[in-house]
Amino acid sequence: MKRKRGFPFIFFVIIAGAVILLSGCKDKPTPEERLERFTKLWSEQKFGEMYEMLSESSRKSIFKEDFVERYKKIYKDLEVKDLQVKPVKVEEKDGKKEEKSVRLPFSVKMDTLAGEISFEHEASLVKEKRDDKEDWYIQWNTTYIFPNLQEGDKVRITTSKGERGEIFDRNGLPLAVNGSAFEIGLVPEQMQGNEAKIKGELAELLDVSVEKIDQALNASWVQPHFFVPIKKVARTETALIDKAKEIQGVSVREVSEREYPYGEAAAHLIGYIGEITAEELEKNKEKGYSAGDRIGKRGLEELFEDRLRGKNGAKIYIEKTDGSDVVLAEKAPEKGESITLTIDAELQKKIYEKMKGRKGSAAAIHPKTGEILALVSTPAFDPNAFVLGISSEKLKQLQEDKNTPLINRFASAYAPGSTIKPVVAAIGLETGTIDPKKKKKISGKTWRPDDPSWGNYSVTRVSTRLSEVDLKDALITSDNIYFAMSALEMGPDQLADGLKKFGFGEELKFGYPVQDSQISNSGTLKKGPQLADTGYGQGEMLVSILHLAAVYTPFVNDGNMILPVIEQAKANTVWKEKVISKETADAVADMMKEVVASPYGTARGAYMKDLVLAGKTGTAELKAKKDEKGQENGFFVAYPAENPDLLIAMMIENVEKDGGSSYVVNKVAEIFKERQ
Repeated sequence: MKRKRGFPFIFFVIIAGAVILLSGCKDKPTPEERLERFTKLWSEQKFGEMYEMLSESSRKSIFKEDFVERYKKIYKDLEVKDLQVKPVKVEEKDGKKEEKSVRLPFSVKMDTLAGEISFEHEASLVKEKRDDKEDWYIQWNTTYIFPNLQEGDKVRITTSKGERGEIFDRNGLPLAVNGSAFEIGLVPEQMQGNEAKIKGELAELLDVSVEKIDQALNASWVQPHFFVPIKKVARTETALIDKAKEIQGVSVREVSEREYPYGEAAAHLIGYIGEITAEELEKNKEKGYSAGDRIGKRGLEELFEDRLRGKNGAKIYIEKTDGSDVVLAEKAPEKGESITLTIDAELQKKIYEKMKGRKGSAAAIHPKTGEILALVSTPAFDPNAFVLGISSEKLKQLQEDKNTPLINRFASAYAPGSTIKPVVAAIGLETGTIDPKKKKKISGKTWRPDDPSWGNYSVTRVSTRLSEVDLKDALITSDNIYFAMSALEMGPDQLADGLKKFGFGEELKFGYPVQDSQISNSGTLKKGPQLADTGYGQGEMLVSILHLAAVYTPFVNDGNMILPVIEQAKANTVWKEKVISKETADAVADMMKEVVASPYGTARGAYMKDLVLAGKTGTAELKAKKDEKGQENGFFVAYPAENPDLLIAMMIENVEKDGGSSYVVNKVAEIFKERQ
């Protein structure tokens, strides 16, 4: 049978040819499409792929590796972000399809470390044949990166540091400022053959090693006539500076430096700045820090870092081969925010000095407004030494000091002892579980309920003078047994709920990282010894010194608890509204006046005829076993009853040989006396 090959076959050939023709037309490149592709790669900084789209003559003028490396480096150094390179639409010209070269406009816009750079330019495209395929290629030149960047020109960057903001107290006194220091160094050519002797003398004077001096002198940048810095010292070190000047080859110059005028007294509160570490760089990589920058290391310098940190200025310019400059972008440096605290620097210093380096902490607040007037941790360290460059030996001494001066004690929480009794009294009055006039019969020094689950555990009181004790007596003599009984009568839920109203178990949101106070490790209480011990501030209860000061504010604010704040703008913030009633607040406040005024009061040492103080003492004993003698932490919280404008809470560790809490009472009383 013969196959018919007429019309259908011819029709197929015609259709196939048409498809091939259409396909060829579709694949034919346009310069606009090629430029769009090129600028897309450029926006993505894919310089390797861009290179493949360059014309033959362009590729002969620069190797691929050099092309990629150069432009990647420029964009990296300029910290280019949000790069946008786009073709600019133009009207099509007749006869363009027959042209072998065209010029098409494009726009460039980018953010850099010196601000925005934007411009328009024209790209030259040429038609070339490669691998038997004709296409459009970019005739590259350096002005595409920046219009004024000619061959041989260099892109330069200069930066200027933004000055760090400063920290002042409520009266404008400086706590952290941009001051100056003296830098002691050597000029190599002036040592004239006495190198060994000079280095030995200087090493001993500055408490640095000869190896460190050699390392500085042997740095690659050092020239014989250069000043080579060895160590910075405070401006107050006049005797040391004079001795240094007497050494041959030594030179001294004044340099800008962060200063902490109140030194150790405010060290834990203010902190200090230091050179950024690799870990800190990684953590803050999105914030524009660079190696060698300085950053807040502790305290408010760290807490307020984002606000205090200055913004660096920068200038990006083209250095022309003829020596002239063309500025591409410029941004002036900006000083960081200066911050005024509620702190009274002189009070801060006075409290620190009164504590005489003993391990402890103190918080002073205005109980009406919540303004923190002082926040002290002792012993401390000199933050200026860290800024100037503390030696590894000195740092080791601080780290190994048995008094642990690097530990911030006001950020920690401690068992409050009897200072919590006014709070427990208020909870008892509010819940009706304490009748203030009802006397409890208590005989002897120890007590335990008739409950087999207690075993041999018992509660001990200090004074056995009274055998019948009411609430007022219990506060005056700080009777542990009375408050243990009261806690058991309240029950675990009522006492726990009452303490939670005073902020236990919550974060103290005043902006500083302070350990949360707790009722117990679990946050709940259970019947038995734990509940009894909690009633007089032992058990598993922990309170920070600042929170302890805050829980006394309802007694002067009609039952409202004020939030402690470190900045004036946030003052007068009620943390807990109506924690207790006004009647309860007034009743407990009156009893606390008797704690100081009564001849039998535990705070009698703070009694003054012309200044009526209200307050409460506390002694927290830390021991592993019931029958052994342990370390005692002494507490005292007090405020002027008639004009409550200052409330001080102080804790000093290891007062067992100093008369217990009476040692702390005397320290606080001295502060109030000297304030009058």
